[in-house]
Amino acid sequence: MAKELKELTKRADNYSQWYNDLVVKADLAEQSAVRGCMVIKPYGYAIWEKMQAQLDKMFKETGVQNAYFPLLIPKSFLSREAEHVKGFAKECAVVTHYRLKADEDANGVVVDPAAKLEEELIVRPTSETIIWNTYKNWIHSYRDLPLMCNQWCNVMRWEMRTRPFLRTSEFLWQEGHTAHATREEAESEAQKMLHVYADFAEKWMGVPVIQGVKSETERFAGALDTYTIEAMMQDGKALQSGTSHFLGQNFAKSFDVTFLNKENKPEYVWATSWGVSTRLIGALIMTHSDDNGLVLPPRLAPIQVVIVPITKGEEQLKAITGKLTPVIDALRAAGISVKYDDSGNKRPGFKFADYELKGVPVRLVMGGRDLENNTIEIMRRDTLEKESVSFEGIVERVKNLLEDIQENIFEKARTYRDAHIYECDDYEEFKERIQGGGFFLCHWDGTAETEAKIKEETQATIRCIPYGFEQTPGVDMVSGKPGKARVIIARSY
Repeated sequence: MAKELKELTKRADNYSQWYNDLVVKADLAEQSAVRGCMVIKPYGYAIWEKMQAQLDKMFKETGVQNAYFPLLIPKSFLSREAEHVKGFAKECAVVTHYRLKADEDANGVVVDPAAKLEEELIVRPTSETIIWNTYKNWIHSYRDLPLMCNQWCNVMRWEMRTRPFLRTSEFLWQEGHTAHATREEAESEAQKMLHVYADFAEKWMGVPVIQGVKSETERFAGALDTYTIEAMMQDGKALQSGTSHFLGQNFAKSFDVTFLNKENKPEYVWATSWGVSTRLIGALIMTHSDDNGLVLPPRLAPIQVVIVPITKGEEQLKAITGKLTPVIDALRAAGISVKYDDSGNKRPGFKFADYELKGVPVRLVMGGRDLENNTIEIMRRDTLEKESVSFEGIVERVKNLLEDIQENIFEKARTYRDAHIYECDDYEEFKERIQGGGFFLCHWDGTAETEAKIKEETQATIRCIPYGFEQTPGVDMVSGKPGKARVIIARSY
Protein backbone atom coordinates (compact mmCIF):
# COMPACT_ATOMS: atom_id res chain seq x y z
CA MET A 1 0.00 0.00 0.00
CA ALA A 2 2.90 2.36 0.77
CA LYS A 3 4.03 2.00 -2.80
CA GLU A 4 0.56 2.92 -4.07
CA LEU A 5 0.41 6.01 -1.85
CA LYS A 6 3.72 7.26 -3.23
CA GLU A 7 2.10 7.21 -6.65
CA LEU A 8 -0.51 9.75 -5.52
CA THR A 9 0.69 12.99 -7.10
CA LYS A 10 1.34 15.80 -4.61
CA ARG A 11 -1.04 18.75 -4.77
CA ALA A 12 1.84 21.20 -4.99
CA ASP A 13 3.33 19.35 -7.96
CA ASN A 14 0.22 18.97 -10.09
CA TYR A 15 -3.15 19.70 -8.50
CA SER A 16 -5.14 18.46 -11.46
CA GLN A 17 -3.28 15.13 -11.59
CA TRP A 18 -3.55 14.77 -7.81
CA TYR A 19 -7.33 15.02 -8.17
CA ASN A 20 -7.49 12.46 -10.98
CA ASP A 21 -5.21 10.07 -9.08
CA LEU A 22 -7.29 10.36 -5.94
CA VAL A 23 -10.60 9.64 -7.66
CA VAL A 24 -9.17 6.35 -8.96
CA LYS A 25 -7.02 5.26 -6.02
CA ALA A 26 -9.70 5.96 -3.41
CA ASP A 27 -12.10 3.74 -5.38
CA LEU A 28 -14.57 6.53 -6.12
CA ALA A 29 -14.90 6.21 -9.89
CA GLU A 30 -13.20 5.13 -13.09
CA GLN A 31 -13.47 5.84 -16.79
CA SER A 32 -16.07 3.84 -18.72
CA ALA A 33 -16.11 2.38 -22.22
CA VAL A 34 -18.20 5.39 -23.31
CA ARG A 35 -16.18 8.53 -23.94
CA GLY A 36 -16.80 11.20 -21.34
CA CYS A 37 -18.78 8.92 -19.01
CA MET A 38 -17.67 7.35 -15.74
CA VAL A 39 -18.43 4.33 -13.61
CA ILE A 40 -19.19 5.41 -10.05
CA LYS A 41 -17.81 2.65 -7.82
CA PRO A 42 -19.56 1.50 -4.62
CA TYR A 43 -17.49 3.70 -2.29
CA GLY A 44 -18.12 6.80 -4.42
CA TYR A 45 -21.78 5.96 -4.78
CA ALA A 46 -22.10 5.51 -1.01
CA ILE A 47 -21.07 9.17 -0.60
CA TRP A 48 -23.69 10.20 -3.17
CA GLU A 49 -26.34 8.15 -1.36
CA LYS A 50 -25.65 10.00 1.90
CA MET A 51 -25.81 13.34 0.07
CA GLN A 52 -29.02 12.29 -1.62
CA ALA A 53 -30.67 11.14 1.60
CA GLN A 54 -29.98 14.39 3.43
CA LEU A 55 -30.91 16.67 0.54
CA ASP A 56 -34.09 14.68 -0.06
CA LYS A 57 -35.06 15.17 3.58
CA MET A 58 -34.36 18.92 3.36
CA PHE A 59 -36.40 19.26 0.15
CA LYS A 60 -39.39 17.44 1.61
CA GLU A 61 -39.31 19.65 4.70
CA THR A 62 -40.10 22.58 2.36
CA GLY A 63 -43.11 20.77 0.85
CA VAL A 64 -41.44 19.33 -2.25
CA GLN A 65 -42.52 15.89 -3.52
CA ASN A 66 -40.55 13.47 -5.69
CA ALA A 67 -41.71 12.41 -9.14
CA TYR A 68 -40.15 11.00 -12.29
CA PHE A 69 -40.30 12.26 -15.88
CA PRO A 70 -39.12 10.68 -19.16
CA LEU A 71 -35.48 10.48 -20.22
CA LEU A 72 -36.37 11.28 -23.83
CA ILE A 73 -37.74 14.66 -24.84
CA PRO A 74 -39.31 15.46 -28.23
CA LYS A 75 -37.06 17.84 -30.13
CA SER A 76 -39.97 20.22 -30.71
CA PHE A 77 -40.37 20.69 -26.94
CA LEU A 78 -36.82 21.98 -26.58
CA SER A 79 -37.38 24.39 -29.45
CA ARG A 80 -40.36 26.13 -27.85
CA GLU A 81 -38.28 28.30 -25.51
CA ALA A 82 -35.76 30.20 -27.65
CA GLU A 83 -33.11 30.98 -25.01
CA HIS A 84 -33.36 27.45 -23.62
CA VAL A 85 -32.69 25.68 -26.90
CA LYS A 86 -29.93 28.17 -27.72
CA GLY A 87 -28.24 27.40 -24.42
CA PHE A 88 -28.35 23.61 -24.74
CA ALA A 89 -28.32 22.89 -28.49
CA LYS A 90 -24.57 22.21 -28.68
CA GLU A 91 -24.67 19.77 -25.75
CA CYS A 92 -27.62 17.62 -26.83
CA ALA A 93 -27.43 13.92 -27.61
CA VAL A 94 -30.10 13.14 -30.24
CA VAL A 95 -31.93 9.87 -30.89
CA THR A 96 -32.75 9.57 -34.59
CA HIS A 97 -33.59 5.84 -35.02
CA TYR A 98 -35.27 3.22 -32.88
CA ARG A 99 -33.83 0.00 -34.29
CA LEU A 100 -30.64 -1.65 -35.48
CA LYS A 101 -30.38 -4.43 -38.03
CA ALA A 102 -27.69 -7.01 -38.68
CA ASP A 103 -25.36 -6.15 -41.54
CA GLU A 104 -24.27 -9.54 -42.82
CA ASP A 105 -21.61 -8.18 -45.18
CA ALA A 106 -19.87 -6.17 -42.46
CA ASN A 107 -20.55 -8.84 -39.81
CA GLY A 108 -21.90 -6.18 -37.49
CA VAL A 109 -24.92 -3.97 -36.88
CA VAL A 110 -26.06 -0.75 -38.51
CA VAL A 111 -28.94 1.63 -38.07
CA ASP A 112 -31.99 0.45 -39.92
CA PRO A 113 -32.87 3.34 -42.26
CA ALA A 114 -36.49 2.21 -42.23
CA ALA A 115 -36.61 2.79 -38.46
CA LYS A 116 -36.05 6.55 -38.55
CA LEU A 117 -38.13 8.38 -35.96
CA GLU A 118 -40.80 10.76 -37.21
CA GLU A 119 -39.58 13.24 -34.63
CA GLU A 120 -36.08 13.12 -33.20
CA LEU A 121 -35.75 12.76 -29.43
CA ILE A 122 -33.32 14.55 -27.11
CA VAL A 123 -31.66 12.67 -24.24
CA ARG A 124 -32.53 15.07 -21.43
CA PRO A 125 -29.89 17.72 -20.70
CA THR A 126 -32.41 19.12 -18.18
CA SER A 127 -36.16 18.58 -17.89
CA GLU A 128 -37.90 21.97 -17.94
CA THR A 129 -39.59 21.33 -21.27
CA ILE A 130 -40.96 17.84 -20.63
CA ILE A 131 -42.07 18.84 -17.14
CA TRP A 132 -43.85 22.01 -18.22
CA ASN A 133 -45.63 20.08 -20.95
CA THR A 134 -46.83 17.78 -18.15
CA TYR A 135 -47.70 20.58 -15.71
CA LYS A 136 -50.12 21.92 -18.34
CA ASN A 137 -52.32 18.90 -17.55
CA TRP A 138 -51.93 19.17 -13.77
CA ILE A 139 -52.60 22.87 -13.21
CA HIS A 140 -56.06 24.35 -13.72
CA SER A 141 -56.81 26.77 -10.87
CA TYR A 142 -55.08 28.58 -8.03
CA ARG A 143 -56.08 25.63 -5.83
CA ASP A 144 -53.51 23.48 -7.70
CA LEU A 145 -50.70 25.84 -6.71
CA PRO A 146 -48.00 25.80 -5.63
CA LEU A 147 -46.93 22.63 -7.43
CA MET A 148 -43.47 21.55 -6.28
CA CYS A 149 -41.79 18.44 -7.67
CA ASN A 150 -38.25 17.12 -7.64
CA GLN A 151 -36.73 14.21 -9.49
CA TRP A 152 -33.53 12.24 -8.90
CA CYS A 153 -32.17 11.13 -12.26
CA ASN A 154 -29.35 11.24 -14.77
CA VAL A 155 -28.87 13.80 -17.52
CA MET A 156 -26.60 13.99 -20.55
CA ARG A 157 -24.69 16.99 -21.84
CA TRP A 158 -22.23 16.06 -24.52
CA GLU A 159 -18.95 17.47 -23.20
CA MET A 160 -15.71 17.70 -25.16
CA ARG A 161 -13.42 17.86 -22.14
CA THR A 162 -14.39 15.77 -19.16
CA ARG A 163 -13.13 15.09 -15.65
CA PRO A 164 -14.70 12.61 -13.19
CA PHE A 165 -17.48 14.18 -11.09
CA LEU A 166 -16.61 17.75 -12.14
CA ARG A 167 -17.69 17.53 -15.77
CA THR A 168 -18.91 14.37 -17.49
CA SER A 169 -21.21 13.76 -20.42
CA GLU A 170 -23.61 11.83 -18.20
CA PHE A 171 -24.04 12.71 -14.54
CA LEU A 172 -26.46 12.13 -11.68
CA TRP A 173 -28.39 14.98 -10.12
CA GLN A 174 -31.66 16.20 -8.75
CA GLU A 175 -33.78 18.82 -10.43
CA GLY A 176 -36.61 20.62 -8.71
CA HIS A 177 -39.36 22.31 -10.73
CA THR A 178 -42.01 24.45 -9.06
CA ALA A 179 -45.04 26.42 -10.23
CA HIS A 180 -46.55 29.37 -8.33
CA ALA A 181 -49.44 31.80 -8.54
CA THR A 182 -47.34 34.97 -8.14
CA ARG A 183 -43.94 36.30 -9.06
CA GLU A 184 -43.16 36.97 -5.40
CA GLU A 185 -43.84 33.36 -4.43
CA ALA A 186 -41.63 32.01 -7.21
CA GLU A 187 -38.73 34.36 -6.44
CA SER A 188 -39.02 33.48 -2.76
CA GLU A 189 -38.95 29.75 -3.61
CA ALA A 190 -35.83 30.13 -5.77
CA GLN A 191 -34.07 31.98 -2.96
CA LYS A 192 -35.24 29.45 -0.37
CA MET A 193 -33.77 26.54 -2.30
CA LEU A 194 -30.49 28.40 -2.69
CA HIS A 195 -30.35 28.67 1.11
CA VAL A 196 -31.10 24.93 1.39
CA TYR A 197 -28.11 24.22 -0.86
CA ALA A 198 -25.89 26.58 1.13
CA ASP A 199 -26.92 24.98 4.44
CA PHE A 200 -26.20 21.52 3.05
CA ALA A 201 -22.82 22.55 1.65
CA GLU A 202 -21.66 24.15 4.88
CA LYS A 203 -23.24 21.95 7.55
CA TRP A 204 -22.93 18.57 5.87
CA MET A 205 -20.13 18.89 3.33
CA GLY A 206 -18.08 21.27 5.44
CA VAL A 207 -17.63 23.45 2.35
CA PRO A 208 -18.00 27.23 2.83
CA VAL A 209 -19.87 28.89 -0.02
CA ILE A 210 -20.66 32.38 -1.22
CA GLN A 211 -24.25 32.99 -2.28
CA GLY A 212 -25.03 35.41 -5.05
CA VAL A 213 -26.80 36.08 -8.33
CA LYS A 214 -25.30 35.34 -11.74
CA SER A 215 -24.70 37.93 -14.43
CA GLU A 216 -26.99 37.85 -17.46
CA THR A 217 -24.28 36.12 -19.51
CA GLU A 218 -23.79 33.38 -16.93
CA ARG A 219 -27.42 32.71 -16.02
CA PHE A 220 -29.33 29.54 -16.92
CA ALA A 221 -30.75 29.43 -20.45
CA GLY A 222 -34.36 30.60 -20.22
CA ALA A 223 -34.15 32.07 -16.69
CA LEU A 224 -34.76 35.65 -15.58
CA ASP A 225 -32.34 35.19 -12.67
CA THR A 226 -29.93 32.47 -11.59
CA TYR A 227 -28.81 32.27 -7.97
CA THR A 228 -25.65 30.35 -7.18
CA ILE A 229 -23.42 29.02 -4.43
CA GLU A 230 -19.71 29.28 -5.27
CA ALA A 231 -17.03 27.33 -3.41
CA MET A 232 -13.26 27.80 -3.50
CA MET A 233 -11.06 24.79 -4.11
CA GLN A 234 -7.57 24.41 -2.66
CA ASP A 235 -5.99 25.71 -5.88
CA GLY A 236 -7.96 28.94 -5.58
CA LYS A 237 -10.38 28.14 -8.40
CA ALA A 238 -14.14 28.48 -8.05
CA LEU A 239 -16.56 25.58 -8.33
CA GLN A 240 -20.21 26.37 -8.98
CA SER A 241 -21.76 23.98 -6.49
CA GLY A 242 -25.49 24.52 -6.90
CA THR A 243 -27.89 26.82 -8.73
CA SER A 244 -31.50 27.92 -8.35
CA HIS A 245 -33.34 29.67 -11.16
CA PHE A 246 -36.24 32.09 -11.25
CA LEU A 247 -37.80 31.28 -14.62
CA GLY A 248 -40.51 33.91 -14.61
CA GLN A 249 -43.36 32.94 -16.96
CA ASN A 250 -41.14 31.95 -19.90
CA PHE A 251 -41.85 28.22 -19.80
CA ALA A 252 -45.48 28.69 -18.79
CA LYS A 253 -46.02 30.81 -21.91
CA SER A 254 -44.09 28.39 -24.13
CA PHE A 255 -46.23 25.47 -22.97
CA ASP A 256 -49.46 27.38 -22.32
CA VAL A 257 -49.61 26.61 -18.59
CA THR A 258 -52.34 28.82 -17.13
CA PHE A 259 -54.53 28.78 -14.04
CA LEU A 260 -57.76 30.47 -13.04
CA ASN A 261 -57.03 32.93 -10.25
CA LYS A 262 -59.37 33.77 -7.36
CA GLU A 263 -61.20 36.23 -9.61
CA ASN A 264 -61.74 33.37 -12.08
CA LYS A 265 -59.42 34.98 -14.64
CA PRO A 266 -56.69 33.04 -16.49
CA GLU A 267 -53.05 33.79 -15.68
CA TYR A 268 -49.73 32.22 -16.59
CA VAL A 269 -48.00 30.53 -13.67
CA TRP A 270 -44.57 31.57 -12.34
CA ALA A 271 -41.76 29.05 -12.24
CA THR A 272 -38.49 27.99 -10.64
CA SER A 273 -36.01 25.19 -11.19
CA TRP A 274 -32.98 24.22 -9.13
CA GLY A 275 -30.40 21.46 -9.02
CA VAL A 276 -27.19 19.98 -7.66
CA SER A 277 -25.25 17.04 -9.06
CA THR A 278 -22.49 14.52 -8.43
CA ARG A 279 -20.19 17.51 -8.96
CA LEU A 280 -20.58 17.92 -5.19
CA ILE A 281 -18.35 14.87 -4.74
CA GLY A 282 -15.68 16.72 -6.69
CA ALA A 283 -16.15 19.69 -4.37
CA LEU A 284 -15.67 17.44 -1.34
CA ILE A 285 -12.45 16.00 -2.72
CA MET A 286 -10.88 19.30 -3.74
CA THR A 287 -11.88 21.28 -0.64
CA HIS A 288 -10.65 18.96 2.11
CA SER A 289 -8.36 16.21 0.86
CA ASP A 290 -4.58 16.09 1.25
CA ASP A 291 -1.50 14.30 -0.09
CA ASN A 292 -2.40 11.15 1.87
CA GLY A 293 -5.82 10.85 0.26
CA LEU A 294 -9.41 11.78 0.96
CA VAL A 295 -10.50 13.78 3.98
CA LEU A 296 -14.24 13.26 4.32
CA PRO A 297 -16.67 15.15 6.55
CA PRO A 298 -18.01 12.66 9.11
CA ARG A 299 -21.63 13.38 8.22
CA LEU A 300 -21.10 12.13 4.66
CA ALA A 301 -18.41 9.48 5.16
CA PRO A 302 -19.60 5.98 4.18
CA ILE A 303 -17.49 4.61 7.05
CA GLN A 304 -17.27 7.04 9.96
CA VAL A 305 -15.22 4.84 12.27
CA VAL A 306 -12.92 1.93 11.43
CA ILE A 307 -11.69 -0.38 14.18
CA VAL A 308 -8.60 -2.50 13.57
CA PRO A 309 -7.53 -5.19 16.05
CA ILE A 310 -3.82 -6.12 16.08
CA THR A 311 -3.54 -9.62 17.45
CA LYS A 312 -1.33 -12.65 17.83
CA GLY A 313 -3.39 -15.78 17.52
CA GLU A 314 -7.07 -16.62 17.59
CA GLU A 315 -7.41 -16.44 21.37
CA GLN A 316 -6.19 -12.86 21.53
CA LEU A 317 -8.42 -11.88 18.59
CA LYS A 318 -11.38 -13.44 20.36
CA ALA A 319 -10.62 -11.52 23.56
CA ILE A 320 -10.18 -8.18 21.77
CA THR A 321 -13.33 -8.74 19.68
CA GLY A 322 -15.27 -9.45 22.86
CA LYS A 323 -13.95 -6.24 24.40
CA LEU A 324 -14.80 -4.15 21.32
CA THR A 325 -18.23 -5.60 20.46
CA PRO A 326 -20.18 -3.48 23.01
CA VAL A 327 -18.43 -0.35 21.65
CA ILE A 328 -19.34 -1.26 18.08
CA ASP A 329 -22.95 -1.90 19.10
CA ALA A 330 -23.19 1.38 21.02
CA LEU A 331 -21.75 3.42 18.14
CA ARG A 332 -24.12 1.82 15.64
CA ALA A 333 -27.04 2.39 18.00
CA ALA A 334 -26.06 6.08 17.96
CA GLY A 335 -26.35 6.10 14.15
CA ILE A 336 -22.58 5.97 13.51
CA SER A 337 -21.35 3.71 10.70
CA VAL A 338 -18.59 1.40 11.92
CA LYS A 339 -16.37 -1.10 10.15
CA TYR A 340 -14.63 -3.73 12.26
CA ASP A 341 -11.73 -4.94 10.14
CA ASP A 342 -10.47 -8.18 11.65
CA SER A 343 -9.54 -9.65 8.26
CA GLY A 344 -6.34 -11.65 8.35
CA ASN A 345 -5.32 -11.25 4.71
CA LYS A 346 -3.87 -7.73 5.06
CA ARG A 347 -1.20 -6.34 7.35
CA PRO A 348 -2.23 -3.58 9.81
CA GLY A 349 -0.01 -1.05 8.05
CA PHE A 350 -1.75 -1.76 4.76
CA LYS A 351 -5.14 -1.29 6.40
CA PHE A 352 -4.10 2.00 8.03
CA ALA A 353 -2.86 3.45 4.75
CA ASP A 354 -5.97 2.28 2.88
CA TYR A 355 -8.38 3.87 5.36
CA GLU A 356 -6.37 7.09 5.33
CA LEU A 357 -6.56 7.09 1.53
CA LYS A 358 -10.33 6.63 1.71
CA GLY A 359 -10.75 9.41 4.24
CA VAL A 360 -12.34 7.46 7.11
CA PRO A 361 -12.67 10.16 9.82
CA VAL A 362 -11.77 8.11 12.93
CA ARG A 363 -9.60 5.05 13.36
CA LEU A 364 -9.47 2.94 16.53
CA VAL A 365 -6.74 0.36 17.07
CA MET A 366 -6.50 -2.21 19.87
CA GLY A 367 -3.59 -4.59 20.40
CA GLY A 368 -2.59 -7.05 23.11
CA ARG A 369 -0.96 -4.40 25.28
CA ASP A 370 -4.04 -2.17 24.98
CA LEU A 371 -6.16 -5.09 26.13
CA GLU A 372 -3.97 -5.51 29.20
CA ASN A 373 -3.86 -1.79 30.00
CA ASN A 374 -7.54 -1.09 29.19
CA THR A 375 -6.51 1.46 26.55
CA ILE A 376 -7.17 2.02 22.84
CA GLU A 377 -5.42 4.10 20.17
CA ILE A 378 -7.54 6.74 18.45
CA MET A 379 -6.59 8.68 15.30
CA ARG A 380 -8.39 11.51 13.54
CA ARG A 381 -8.04 11.69 9.76
CA ASP A 382 -8.23 15.47 9.39
CA THR A 383 -5.04 16.17 11.37
CA LEU A 384 -3.54 12.64 11.47
CA GLU A 385 -3.11 13.08 15.22
CA LYS A 386 -3.23 9.89 17.26
CA GLU A 387 -3.09 9.11 20.96
CA SER A 388 -3.57 6.26 23.37
CA VAL A 389 -6.58 6.86 25.60
CA SER A 390 -8.51 5.02 28.29
CA PHE A 391 -11.00 2.50 26.97
CA GLU A 392 -13.58 3.82 29.40
CA GLY A 393 -15.83 6.43 27.81
CA ILE A 394 -14.54 5.70 24.29
CA VAL A 395 -18.03 5.80 22.75
CA GLU A 396 -18.70 9.33 23.97
CA ARG A 397 -15.18 10.37 22.98
CA VAL A 398 -15.70 9.13 19.42
CA LYS A 399 -19.05 10.93 19.13
CA ASN A 400 -17.47 14.20 20.24
CA LEU A 401 -14.46 13.69 17.98
CA LEU A 402 -16.65 13.20 14.91
CA GLU A 403 -18.40 16.51 15.62
CA ASP A 404 -15.04 18.21 16.19
CA ILE A 405 -13.69 16.91 12.88
CA GLN A 406 -16.82 18.11 11.06
CA GLU A 407 -16.39 21.58 12.51
CA ASN A 408 -12.62 21.65 12.07
CA ILE A 409 -12.56 20.85 8.36
CA PHE A 410 -15.20 23.52 7.73
CA GLU A 411 -13.26 26.14 9.66
CA LYS A 412 -10.03 25.18 7.91
CA ALA A 413 -11.69 25.55 4.51
CA ARG A 414 -13.32 28.84 5.49
CA THR A 415 -10.05 30.26 6.80
CA TYR A 416 -8.34 29.32 3.53
CA ARG A 417 -11.11 30.83 1.43
CA ASP A 418 -11.31 34.08 3.39
CA ALA A 419 -7.54 34.50 3.13
CA HIS A 420 -7.85 34.27 -0.66
CA ILE A 421 -10.59 36.85 -1.24
CA TYR A 422 -9.14 40.13 -2.43
CA GLU A 423 -10.48 43.54 -3.37
CA CYS A 424 -8.88 44.72 -6.59
CA ASP A 425 -9.28 47.96 -8.54
CA ASP A 426 -6.36 47.72 -10.96
CA TYR A 427 -6.73 45.58 -14.07
CA GLU A 428 -3.01 45.04 -14.63
CA GLU A 429 -2.63 43.89 -11.05
CA PHE A 430 -5.67 41.64 -11.47
CA LYS A 431 -4.28 40.01 -14.63
CA GLU A 432 -1.10 39.15 -12.81
CA ARG A 433 -2.63 37.94 -9.52
CA ILE A 434 -5.49 35.91 -11.01
CA GLN A 435 -2.94 33.38 -12.24
CA GLY A 436 -2.37 32.33 -8.62
CA GLY A 437 -6.07 31.75 -7.97
CA GLY A 438 -8.45 33.38 -5.52
CA PHE A 439 -11.73 35.29 -5.53
CA PHE A 440 -11.38 38.91 -6.62
CA LEU A 441 -13.95 41.51 -5.58
CA CYS A 442 -13.99 44.03 -8.40
CA HIS A 443 -16.34 46.77 -9.53
CA TRP A 444 -18.17 45.95 -12.75
CA ASP A 445 -19.94 48.31 -15.12
CA GLY A 446 -22.65 45.74 -15.82
CA THR A 447 -21.87 45.28 -19.54
CA ALA A 448 -21.43 42.01 -21.38
CA GLU A 449 -18.56 43.60 -23.33
CA THR A 450 -16.45 44.10 -20.21
CA GLU A 451 -17.33 40.62 -18.99
CA ALA A 452 -16.27 39.08 -22.30
CA LYS A 453 -12.97 40.99 -22.33
CA ILE A 454 -12.06 39.74 -18.85
CA LYS A 455 -12.83 36.16 -19.87
CA GLU A 456 -10.87 36.39 -23.12
CA GLU A 457 -7.79 38.00 -21.58
CA THR A 458 -7.61 36.15 -18.25
CA GLN A 459 -9.75 32.97 -18.54
CA ALA A 460 -11.61 34.25 -15.47
CA THR A 461 -15.36 34.80 -15.27
CA ILE A 462 -17.80 36.73 -13.13
CA ARG A 463 -18.94 34.05 -10.70
CA CYS A 464 -21.69 36.13 -9.10
CA ILE A 465 -22.80 39.41 -7.61
CA PRO A 466 -22.36 38.24 -4.02
CA TYR A 467 -24.61 38.61 -1.03
CA GLY A 468 -23.01 39.18 2.35
CA PHE A 469 -20.49 41.79 1.22
CA GLU A 470 -20.92 45.50 1.77
CA GLN A 471 -21.51 47.03 -1.62
CA THR A 472 -20.49 50.56 -2.58
CA PRO A 473 -20.33 52.20 -6.00
CA GLY A 474 -16.95 52.47 -7.69
CA VAL A 475 -15.14 52.43 -11.00
CA ASP A 476 -14.84 49.40 -13.30
CA MET A 477 -11.15 48.46 -13.49
CA VAL A 478 -11.44 47.48 -17.17
CA SER A 479 -13.65 50.14 -18.77
CA GLY A 480 -13.25 53.01 -16.31
CA LYS A 481 -17.04 53.38 -16.25
CA PRO A 482 -19.10 53.57 -13.04
CA GLY A 483 -19.81 50.27 -11.30
CA LYS A 484 -22.77 49.86 -8.93
CA ALA A 485 -21.31 46.92 -7.01
CA ARG A 486 -18.38 44.58 -6.67
CA VAL A 487 -18.64 41.15 -8.27
CA ILE A 488 -16.60 38.03 -7.62
CA ILE A 489 -14.28 37.17 -10.49
CA ALA A 490 -12.32 33.92 -10.51
CA ARG A 491 -11.06 31.13 -12.67
CA SER A 492 -13.31 28.13 -12.34
CA TYR A 493 -13.93 24.48 -13.04
